Amino acid sequence: MITKKMAKALNEQIKNEIFSSYLYLSMSAWSSTQGLKGFANWFYIQSKEEMVHAIKFYHYVLDQGEPVELHEIPKPEKDFKNPVKVFEEVLKHEQFITKSIYGLVDLALEEKDHATNAFLQWFVTEQVEEEANVNSILDQLKLTKSDGNGIFMIDKELATRTFVLPAGVTI
Repeated sequence: MITKKMAKALNEQIKNEIFSSYLYLSMSAWSSTQGLKGFANWFYIQSKEEMVHAIKFYHYVLDQGEPVELHEIPKPEKDFKNPVKVFEEVLKHEQFITKSIYGLVDLALEEKDHATNAFLQWFVTEQVEEEANVNSILDQLKLTKSDGNGIFMIDKELATRTFVLPAGVTI
């Protein structure tokens, strides 16, 4: 069993994860309109991954005997100027999610909620990977200095990303 306070915080994280999915879907649409099909693919896969994260939280809350309360999802940004700017926004957003996950870990530790703390460790590791991947892409984009050939090469690389449903997750 988790406390009502923890359930409320986890329900808020479900909203954050669904917003992340929505934001990345918007970034995918923007990329498509810019002719950046590889970028669009990367963001579309990222959108799917974020929805999986939301579903993991959803099932955890229910498995702990608490109700899931779905919150209103804000409208995401839709104009991102250029590839560097869009990935700067991604990094900023992932840092927000990392801070949110850390807040949940802090709450779990404060409440001596060992089950939730164990559950959250997957997300702690995931966020390290998310930020590292985004930083790597952002570094490559900055090296191109908006050169079309460099953007083209990165677009081709991002087009190879595929979605893999994590083991043990059902959606």
